[in-house]
Amino acid sequence: MPSFDVVSEVDLHEITNAVDQANREVGTRFDFKGVDASFELGDGEIVLKGESDFHLKQMMDILHAKMAKRKVDIQSLDPQEPELSGKVARQRILIRQGIETDLARRMVKELKGTKMKVQAQIQGDQLRVSGKKRDDLQQAIAFLREQKYGIPLQFTNFRD
Repeated sequence: MPSFDVVSEVDLHEITNAVDQANREVGTRFDFKGVDASFELGDGEIVLKGESDFHLKQMMDILHAKMAKRKVDIQSLDPQEPELSGKVARQRILIRQGIETDLARRMVKELKGTKMKVQAQIQGDQLRVSGKKRDDLQQAIAFLREQKYGIPLQFTNFRD
């Protein structure tokens, strides 16, 4: 029975490269001259440090440009509220990996609602879709691509 997996993964190596490039650009830009501003890549998050909310917004624009250049989907970034205290402003950006259970349930429900002849199962942080015909699976992929889930989706492990 043909099947494929729906996953939401991000290339962490490309994120590392984008953060390094963004750090270099912040170090050379005129509007950041004399400002203690930096990007730090931690475990599943990026921390922006600057001196004001304005600097954080500028740094976010730089980071988005570097991510786009390296073909990392910006939807996989989840910016948190900035923390402003005195002369230091920080903002955490979480890197989303995998499909959350609630979203996976919604995807299964929507696939069932289309009356396509496919079955969907939640397997950890991914979704496996199977059906009797390859055409049904291609219709399911097209349907999932049309929907707006707020995360980047990839379709992997296609088996015939």
